[in-house]
Amino acid sequence: MKRKVLFVASLFLATATFAQDGLTSKKGEAYLPEAGDWSIGFDGTSLTQFIGNAFNGSGNSTSVIDPTSGVVTNGGSTNSLNAGGWMNGTVGQEIRFKMFKDETTAYRLRARIGFGGDNSDAVGKYDQDGDPLTQDVDYTVNTKNSDGFSVILGAGLEKRRGNTRVQGYYGGEVVFGMIGNGTTTTDDGRVLSDDYSNGGVTRTTEVANASSIVFGLQGFIGVEYFFAPKISLGAQYTWGLGFATTGETETTTERWGTAFGAAVGTANSLQTETTTTRGASDSMNLDTGGQFALNLNFHF
Repeated sequence: MKRKVLFVASLFLATATFAQDGLTSKKGEAYLPEAGDWSIGFDGTSLTQFIGNAFNGSGNSTSVIDPTSGVVTNGGSTNSLNAGGWMNGTVGQEIRFKMFKDETTAYRLRARIGFGGDNSDAVGKYDQDGDPLTQDVDYTVNTKNSDGFSVILGAGLEKRRGNTRVQGYYGGEVVFGMIGNGTTTTDDGRVLSDDYSNGGVTRTTEVANASSIVFGLQGFIGVEYFFAPKISLGAQYTWGLGFATTGETETTTERWGTAFGAAVGTANSLQTETTTTRGASDSMNLDTGGQFALNLNFHF
């Protein structure tokens, strides 16, 4: 009888120890992801910036995409969408998905779809008729930066290790993207004529920046801590190959005068010309991630 009591007590103690090993909450909720679970992840860097701003009293910064240069400004720093930056996840925001095949294997998806544009006016006065005795005329120069976009998609496989709430993981993924660097259009309200010819120089009315196609193949390794049931905070480094190819840029200009090659005595008129920056550019990057990616993940 005594042996049976000791055996039952041992089972109870073992069960209690297992329940308190940190893998389940007091309510019996599992901390770690299980087979069939899905997760959605966010860039945790924004969370740390928000917490820091809350303590130092500063406002939260807003990410801005410059559609003419493909540069993202976030919190006072800039990141260019190059062969390394976009692949390492250091540019702007992206959403990350996972589907767990089992407790140690997950399929990964990531996506970033961004658009940018702005519109600005500059107002002033100018001498339209070239007569200093007449009143200057109002004008407005309107500049539109539009159609800047970035679409980055990735898929990969993740393997996990660890028997506690601290989990290590590693794997690989492929990334593909398209980056449109936008078009800048300038509508100058100053009318060109024999009296006002913009100082005799050419002015730019439109710049259609070249778009880029990017491709990457990389491995990753990271660590994840489950601070609440099915909620984790993790960080990872990457290493891989990134490639980007960029097309040609077209620039449209206008000036007041005679056409090139026109006969002597030809009257002045508005001349418009479109030029193309020839030669596509390619870039390649083989390196570790420029900075680690901090991730906040929710599993369900």
